[in-house]
This record gives sequence, structure tokens and C-alpha cells, in this order.
Amino acid sequence: MSDTVPAASRQPEPTGPTGPATGPAGQGPRKEGGVAAAVDRFFLITARGSGYGREIRGGFATFFTMAYILVLNPIILGGVEDKYGHRLDSVQLVTATALVAAVMTVIMGVGGNLPLALAAGLGINAVVAYQLAPRMSWPDAMGLIVVEGVLICLLVVTGLREAVMNAIPQALKQAISVGIGLFIAFIGFIDAGFATRIPGETGSTPVQLGSVGHLAGWPVLVFCLGVLLTIALLVRKVRGALLISIVAMTVLAVVINEIADIEPTAWGLTVPEVPEDVVAAPDFGLLGHFSLFGAFGELSAVTVVLLVFTLLLSDFFDTMGTVVGVSSEAGLLDEDGKVPGLGRVLLIDGLAAAAGGAASASSSTSYIESAAGVGEGARTGFANLVTGALFAFALFLTPLATVVPAQAAAPALVAVGFLLMAQVRHIDWERWEIAVPAFLTIVVMPFTYSITNGIGAGFLAYVLLRAVLGRARETHWLLWTASALFLVYFAIDPVQQVLGV
Repeated sequence: MSDTVPAASRQPEPTGPTGPATGPAGQGPRKEGGVAAAVDRFFLITARGSGYGREIRGGFATFFTMAYILVLNPIILGGVEDKYGHRLDSVQLVTATALVAAVMTVIMGVGGNLPLALAAGLGINAVVAYQLAPRMSWPDAMGLIVVEGVLICLLVVTGLREAVMNAIPQALKQAISVGIGLFIAFIGFIDAGFATRIPGETGSTPVQLGSVGHLAGWPVLVFCLGVLLTIALLVRKVRGALLISIVAMTVLAVVINEIADIEPTAWGLTVPEVPEDVVAAPDFGLLGHFSLFGAFGELSAVTVVLLVFTLLLSDFFDTMGTVVGVSSEAGLLDEDGKVPGLGRVLLIDGLAAAAGGAASASSSTSYIESAAGVGEGARTGFANLVTGALFAFALFLTPLATVVPAQAAAPALVAVGFLLMAQVRHIDWERWEIAVPAFLTIVVMPFTYSITNGIGAGFLAYVLLRAVLGRARETHWLLWTASALFLVYFAIDPVQQVLGV
């Protein structure tokens, strides 16, 4: 089991020969029959050293750290016109985003038995909004997402996707986890406004402390207090540390927002205020609005293939990094560093991509924020039932689901970043042929704001150094193939220029 998991969340419950030896304090031995016992056996809750309390807390923590997608996805997709000047309706986008997240997260929990939630993928939705939509209609763009999802499923069925993941050396898998840790911690700092990009300046540092070169404003104070509270709770080994911090800081943010004179934009996308209307009816108007092959009537076949290739590669390796990172943090990798039930997990992820396109919510994929739930002790797919149920409730309670500001949720990302970072000690830094690719994997992720870029840099460096050392034939052919694809991925612009597309 991963040593990066807080001690409070990785201590197994006392067990007997057939399962838990005792129930809650004072209640004596647990009954071996009944629904609870059947659910325990199905999800392997006790077998993985977890418990219902941990799974429920983990499900809540994961939801609150990724609930921002209910706001961010509609802003990204709804803020762009397609080739014909049409925009997607924001209310319908919230519904589509929540629905796909709820359904696919539950399916992942039941079918994959991993605490791995899914929702519209950040980065991929930007590709859809800024690369696809301006060149075609929205239904055409969403049709390409469905095509991409189907192709991923085919790769899974043929065993190719799982084979690629299993071919990756353990050191690179560990580097991926570490890089993701830095990446999500950086996301936390950026989302909270603790670090910001310096706008309109050249020749200066790309980011700065706060919005004006130093920390200022109540929202940033909420984030700083949240980080301190989260760290204190983790050090004290308090169960539910991340969730307690998120809830406490949300309440504090609501109070501060009520009594202080704060510009709404200072909070970012989510303003922490008590909503006037708690219940809002979902609008399913976007479901099914996609054209599977419409893009081929708008663009050349070569252009469409390259666009699908870009989507496929981003989704493929983002998911790979996320699955490995979350599974490693949960201590679920076997002695060979493989993910249990990987084939089912990858198939469900591919189905989620297609479902996202069919619902016009963009490609849905596994979320690294699931590591927040793992940090709370989640080890099984039962946590997904909780996360999925919360997304389902969000269909009707959207105002409440978006009360949590980034400043209250981001401290959990910083804390989980630390937990993932601890795996860096397992990498053999004396072997440069491993250390250099690992280093590039780790640093390129946060520096380029992309998991895919980090994995690509690591792959290319690894196969190059193996060739330099005369060990090219010992390198798995799938790594060479993946590296070649990454080479095309990084050189996509000159490739398009050469092909005239």
C-alpha cells in the first residue's frame, strides 16, 4: 500500500477469518449476512482495509473538489460560437455535465471498483471549444467526441490500451504520480488566486504571488487558512481532514462574503453566497444533439483525422496518468505496478468519452481530483456511488452544488499534491536513464499545465536514452509506438503545415 496515504486513512479495520471481527464500538460482532455484508464483499471494502465511513467521506471529498466542473464546463463550451454563430445553452450544459458525471461515475464504481470519478475533461473541452467548434457546427464537434470515445473502446477491446499501460516502467509510473501531484497542487494555487499569471507583460516571471505581486483580499485569506487547517488536521491524523476543511472554509467564505465588501469577481467562478432558490429544474435539451459524421462534410478527411487524433491522444494518456496516479495513491497497484481490473476501467472511461459527446457535454474522463477522496480513505468503487449520487442531486440542486468556492476546495488539492509528491523517493535517481525521463515527466506537467505533455516528454526521453545506451531492442515496442505518436503530437503544427491543412 502506498506510504503517501495518511496513516489515519490507511489503518485497516480489525478483521477475522471471514471479514470484520467487530462492528461499531459497543455493538459486538458484525453479522456476516445482510445487505451491508453483501455490499462489503462486492466492493471488497474490508478486504482493501477500508470501511463505509471512509468510503462515504471519500465520495464527498471527491465531489466537492471537482464540483467546479459544473460551472467551468458551461463557461468554456457556452462562451464560444460555432462556425454558424450558434452557442450552447448554459443551463442545458449544467444539466448535461451533471448527468454524464453522475451516470458514468456510478458505472465506474460498480464496473471498475475504483474510487475514480468521471466528468467532462478540462483541456479536452477547450480543444472542442477553441479548435473544433469554430470550424464546424456544435453537433458536428460533439460527433467527433463520440467517434473518439468509440475508438478508445476498440483499443481497449483489442487489449492495446491496457498493453501500453502495462509496458510502462514502474519508475515512469511513479514519476507520473509525482508530476500529477505537482500539477494539481499548482491548479489549487492558481484556482485560489494564490498565484496568478502576469497579464500583458513580457520579460517578467510568468506567474506572481497573488493578483498584484502580493497576497491581498479575503478570498485568498480563506485559501491560506484552508491550507493551514488541512495540514493541521492531516498531521493530527484526523479522519475526514480534507472534507472537514472544505466544509469549514465554505462556511467561513459564505460568512465573509455576507459581512465584507467584496467584488463577486474576486471569488472567481463561484461566489459563496446562500442561493435564493435551492431547487432548479434540469433541462435535458442538449442530449442526443450530435452528428456522428457531420464533420467530414465540413472539412477534409485528413483534417478530421488529425483532429480526432489530437482528441484521442489527449484523452488516452490523461486517463492513463490519472488511473495510475489514483490507484497508486490508494495502494491498489499489484507487485508489478499494474492496476486491478484495468481493462474494465479503461473501457468505462472510453464509454464515458462517447457519452459526453452524445450529451453535448464534451468528452468525459477520469478525474485526478479523485485523489482527494483517496486521501480521505476511499479505496473502492463504493465511494463513486456517493460521488455519483451527489452529481445526480446537483441536477436539481445546482445552486447548492456551486456554493463551494475554489478557495475552499483548493486546499485539498494542495494537500493531495503533497501526498502524491512523496512517491518521488521510490525513483532511482542514480540511474540517469531512468532519472532524466522521470524528471521531465514530473516538471513538464505543471510547467505546461498538461498531464499529456508530461507523459509525452518522459516517453520520448526514455526511448531515446535506451537507444543511446544500446538497449533499444529491450524496450517494449508499444513504448516506441507511443513515443512516435507523441512526436507527431508535439509536432502537430508543422505536420499540418506540410500537409496543407
